[in-house]
Amino acid sequence: MDILDSLVIGAGQVGLSASYHLTRRGITHVVLDANDAPGGAWQHRWDALTMRDVHGVAELPDARPPARDGQRANIIVPLSFADYECAHDLPIIRPVRVDDVRDEDGLLVVSAGERRWLTRTLVNATGTWTHPLLPHYPGMETFVGEQLHTVDYPGPEHFRGKRVLVVGGGASAVQFLGALAPIADVLWVTRREPVWRSDDFTPEAGAAAVALVEQRVAAGLPPESVVSVTGLMLRDQEREAERMGVYAARMPMFSSVEPDGVRWADGRFEPVEVILWATGFRPAISHLAPLKLRSPQGGIQLDRAGRGTTAVADPRVQMVGYGPSASTIGANRAGRAAARGVSEALTAQQALPVV
Repeated sequence: MDILDSLVIGAGQVGLSASYHLTRRGITHVVLDANDAPGGAWQHRWDALTMRDVHGVAELPDARPPARDGQRANIIVPLSFADYECAHDLPIIRPVRVDDVRDEDGLLVVSAGERRWLTRTLVNATGTWTHPLLPHYPGMETFVGEQLHTVDYPGPEHFRGKRVLVVGGGASAVQFLGALAPIADVLWVTRREPVWRSDDFTPEAGAAAVALVEQRVAAGLPPESVVSVTGLMLRDQEREAERMGVYAARMPMFSSVEPDGVRWADGRFEPVEVILWATGFRPAISHLAPLKLRSPQGGIQLDRAGRGTTAVADPRVQMVGYGPSASTIGANRAGRAAARGVSEALTAQQALPVV
């Protein structure tokens, strides 16, 4: 079996960026993608999400991003990624869903069903979309209405005329409320008071936010989202919901779920027909468990003093789409840094004495 210099798991934005930079460095590698077609997680987003609603996606190295207009993001971004893969002849194999990665005699063995690849280094770019976080509250299983997570969101028309409870304090919750308030009866609950941003989100502000998330992963702590440190902002398409008072009427979290609504600890009850859990995602990294990369603090510690992508527990592994690069803000930089980390790891391996 041939031994690769590197292997990338995941062909989203940061995975494509890493492959591009590995190719430029002449590093032999393949990219394993679990999806049937190009586009990463964007091909699974809801139809109502347009290019006007997103930023930073498809801003790949040596490529112009598609226009930001009213076209569907789940069509335009995948088309853009497909064109990019072809234009740069990236070595992508799909569909391949990786089961685990193990160390065998100093090589990394990547397994997917009956298939195996041997590689000297690894770039993990699996992101978060396949690991939605759904918290548990007493009585959830008794609810007779509809419960959906962001990953299942079908678009606003599905909720027209219904009483919808949106749960979560992130950007997705804010966007859902903006889309639903004009056509449905919406309520908003969060565990913490939302932090709103009033100034412009400049590139410098984005870099500062990424640096704060980097501090957590450098300490080996589980990563938090970039939006948790940037704060929330309302876009033009959310101003109508703001005018209607939806955001100002936010309530603290309920304590339990009942068949036809939710109840707070003080006895207050709200009837709802739909609970929309905009409660985020967790890194999709269970396949890396055999490598024992987690620190005692529960996260994968990354070498912030170097590139910010190298796993401290095993420098052969580069983590992209994790922590700061889970946001499109840091994706391209992480792809370039990971390729440099791979190059340095390969050089270090060549320098080892032969036993």
